[in-house]
Amino acid sequence: MLYSKNKIALVDCNSFYVSCERLFNPSIVKKPVVVLSGNDGCVISRSTEAKTLGIKMGEPYFKVERIVKENDVKIFSTNFALYGDISRRVMKTLKQFSPQMEIYSIDEAFLDLTSVKNENLLEHGHEIRKTILKWTGIPTSIGIATTKTLSKAANYIAKKEKSGVIDLINSKQIDKLLSEIKINDVWGVGRQLTKFYIRNGINTAYDLKKIHNGWIKKNTNVFGSRTAMELKGFSCISLEPHEEKRKSCCVSRSFGRKVTKLEELKESITTHCLNAAEKIRNDNQTVKKITVFIKTSPFQIGKKYYANSKDIDLPIRTNDSITLIKYSLIILENIYKEGYQYQKTGIIFSKLKDVNIYNKNLFSTINNEEKRTKLMKAIDYTNIKYGRHALSVAQAGFKKKWNTRRRFSSRIDTACFDLLPFVKTS
Repeated sequence: MLYSKNKIALVDCNSFYVSCERLFNPSIVKKPVVVLSGNDGCVISRSTEAKTLGIKMGEPYFKVERIVKENDVKIFSTNFALYGDISRRVMKTLKQFSPQMEIYSIDEAFLDLTSVKNENLLEHGHEIRKTILKWTGIPTSIGIATTKTLSKAANYIAKKEKSGVIDLINSKQIDKLLSEIKINDVWGVGRQLTKFYIRNGINTAYDLKKIHNGWIKKNTNVFGSRTAMELKGFSCISLEPHEEKRKSCCVSRSFGRKVTKLEELKESITTHCLNAAEKIRNDNQTVKKITVFIKTSPFQIGKKYYANSKDIDLPIRTNDSITLIKYSLIILENIYKEGYQYQKTGIIFSKLKDVNIYNKNLFSTINNEEKRTKLMKAIDYTNIKYGRHALSVAQAGFKKKWNTRRRFSSRIDTACFDLLPFVKTS
């Protein structure tokens, strides 16, 4: 195995969800801000000011409510439509700097900077950061190194630096920087592996780098060995610029309040089905297997717990929303039981394949597939232009009292003119 000559940059948006909220609300810049998960349950994004107050990631909201009130912390419910749109803008901007790019998550991407000279890497990193901030308004941190794991480590350090960019390729202090990263903060080291490493005196990224690879192979697994080798500068995880299409698609939500009626469960399943169908059509895929699941809360005192799921193999592959809803509701009626207070429903599409794999058959004409395909395209086009669910089906309901609780929603939607903020001019 040869020492890596790659030049990989990890670009990570700082407190991404918070940054998106601040983008349309300048009054909360430099103030403590947190974003909560579905049903306003847990903290999933924090500003630097909120971190300073001791608010931890993943903390249930009721545990930090006192800190929030005492320090005038600004609270927001998740707004994934907004975050998804801003993410697309950031990723589109990044493609200007490298055609070889791997989108790792909604707020992270790896860039191949092999064409950039070593002496220009730091300057190039600053240019990327400056451009993203100017074009999208989102602050970022950038770590540059020879492997993906090292670029993750560099990015971790960059978040704490005012410059926001760390270049480990030209650095003579790699070991010193790695010694500042705790073992649980190393990319690829999970909770159980962290406990094992600490028991064996491995407390930092530098400690892991020093350990002989034979010991790692003997005591962990191939993933542990891969992480250690990457820290040593040997590339074991390649850049994947071509995103693989999903093999399954799951849409599920917890209810804003407990649901007992079958009619409301049907509304939620229909809504989930519409969202999932839209996603697979955007990827030009069809589905062969549908799974529907429902569950009550396991924490209800004095209430019986019930959870069930069932799947069905479709006779013909499809991505037609109306057909998928029809089969999904049949499954729901089979697993629904009266007398329970349901907390969550969900739907899973699996055995996904590209549209062109599915050839027309005897039933294509009978089922008016060409007309239905045109109908689905018309619905998708309308919803993209005028906002999600501008066109829907009656079975999805209108009031949706069961919907996810979002008490602190900023109600900003870049796809809806009515929800965009107003700018006052003198």
